[in-house]
Amino acid sequence: MTTTAPRLGTALARLLILAAALLGTLLAGAAPASAHAALTGSDPKDGAVVATAPKEVNLTFSEQVAMSADSIRVLDPAGRRADTGEILDLCSGSIVRYGVALRAGLPDGTYTVAWQTVSADSHPISGAFTFSIGAPSTTSVALPDRAAGGGLVGTLYGIARYVSYAGFAVLVGGGAFVLACWPRGASVRPVQQTVVRGWLTLTGATLVMLLLRNPYTGSGELSDAFDLAGLKSVLETKTGAALTSRLLLLGAAALFVAVLFGAYARRTDPKEKKDLAFGLGLGGTVVAAGIAGTWALAEHASTGIQPGIAMPVDILHLLAVAAWLGGLTVLLVSLYKAPSVDRSAIERFSKVAFGSVAVLAATGLYQSWRQVGSWSALTGTRYGQLLLVKVGLMCVLIGIAWISRRWTQRLADPKPAEEAEAEEAEAEAQENSEAEEAEAGESAGSTATTATTATTEATDPRRAAQLARQRAAVATARRKRERDADPERAGLRRSVLTEAAVAVVLLAVTTVLTSTEPGRTEEEAGRGGTAASGPAAVPDRPVDIRLPFDTGGVDGKGIVRLSLDPGRTGANALHLFVERPNGKPLDVPEIKVALTLEAKDVGPLPVAPDRIQTGHWSASGVQIPMPGEWRIQVTVRTSEIDQTTIEKNVKIG
Repeated sequence: MTTTAPRLGTALARLLILAAALLGTLLAGAAPASAHAALTGSDPKDGAVVATAPKEVNLTFSEQVAMSADSIRVLDPAGRRADTGEILDLCSGSIVRYGVALRAGLPDGTYTVAWQTVSADSHPISGAFTFSIGAPSTTSVALPDRAAGGGLVGTLYGIARYVSYAGFAVLVGGGAFVLACWPRGASVRPVQQTVVRGWLTLTGATLVMLLLRNPYTGSGELSDAFDLAGLKSVLETKTGAALTSRLLLLGAAALFVAVLFGAYARRTDPKEKKDLAFGLGLGGTVVAAGIAGTWALAEHASTGIQPGIAMPVDILHLLAVAAWLGGLTVLLVSLYKAPSVDRSAIERFSKVAFGSVAVLAATGLYQSWRQVGSWSALTGTRYGQLLLVKVGLMCVLIGIAWISRRWTQRLADPKPAEEAEAEEAEAEAQENSEAEEAEAGESAGSTATTATTATTEATDPRRAAQLARQRAAVATARRKRERDADPERAGLRRSVLTEAAVAVVLLAVTTVLTSTEPGRTEEEAGRGGTAASGPAAVPDRPVDIRLPFDTGGVDGKGIVRLSLDPGRTGANALHLFVERPNGKPLDVPEIKVALTLEAKDVGPLPVAPDRIQTGHWSASGVQIPMPGEWRIQVTVRTSEIDQTTIEKNVKIG
């Protein structure tokens, strides 16, 4: 029974549908707040009530950020600017802190601090919080409901990033496949088209990212993509320089592609071809490493710990991905579209793929340690969970690659001499039989057929063209049947197609992973927040605690942030902020607080806070009669029947 492989058109359509569906799901699930720098503190704090107006508002971040004139804005209760617009650089050593000076003579009321900046690894971050002077008041300022980097512009930018990775893999991996595995493929048109399309894809995606960069990190409006002033400011940033450098390097890559499929493909002298291959390999490696470096210099590897080691490791990682997945793509196209693929070429690519996997394992292990840092971050952060998905997909991909390697070995194994001789004898006998039948047929009717065909072609050009097309179609079908009749080659096509499908999914996960806050950074920011709001209260400093809750109903999960100011005996101001797991305010029907000092048998002292706005509850004049370790109990009700009580012990001086 003849073993056949699926048609390329249908297979590619399925791959595209799978890629689009998965990419949409991943991009939709990627919260805009999943950036790489995090706000770890502020002065005044979120929800704080201060007696007199401060001279400035400052923000502390987990890593370096790029500040502009409007990165920090302070708005009074009427929505007017309360700051001078002067950004203050308060960084010291490893502490990343920026501030903005406030105007003199600010009246009492609630003020809103809105901030937006770009982290050192090119991803935009934003946020907002409030503080009050004298006493809280109503405010006309509406907090933004969309973080920077979201919306339509964020989605388009994310798609362009994914497409750029795919184009890079096909361009670099395809060129490497031809030079290292299949030199004869340089003259095969489907191979040429695939590599050229990789170059066009990467170039187009880079241009789109350059145009979208201004609205992506700023207004979020698609119309700002063609703002020349905004484009000029983008070119002055690290990311803009990286994208511009990538375009320049793609010009050199175009020259490489032209020589590879031009002069190199036409060379017939073995020595000349070998010398040209060496030059192309050396120059191509430099250009490919340069293009990979534009990612390393602008994203994850350029910030955090050990950037001097991380950047070259990241370049190696990207090159290994391209050599494997890009070469796999060209091999898949060749197996379906090329008249034939040398068995030695498939065997050589199998060795290249094995080496690429080894490099990926080593570099990926280092990157995982650098970005995650702990087992808790591996399972408890979005970055760690995505990394586990990526590792799982890599294991699946390696398993399929092992199957492909087995098919490759079967293709490469020479047949026994007796079997080969028998096949040759059978083929020769078949050819002799067909020749005898053809001669007999020709002796009977060749003259009539020739005369009829000649007459038809002379009198009817349309009929002649139709006959020519039919003969070409028959010849193509015959060649396809011959290829499909090889079960080893058909099995290899199926395994390579499956490998490519998993690679599409893996590339999508990797793209989302590069735009997600690393687990190490997220945990450090969390520890910073916990340290600032721990159980031991410093005199004259507010008690700040975070209490996760789950009532079990719809919208029943969230976090309560409680602040008790000034956190000492006597009268205190109590503020509670109820948030969803994604950080957005959650409106609940009721929230109650009780304070108990068990060591002195005091309490529980009930507190009924008032609702200020969505997710914000407050109570003034909360009396703490004596110092000690108090148990704070918070009861949250999210529906008529769903409620829970959460508690924490804090020391109040």
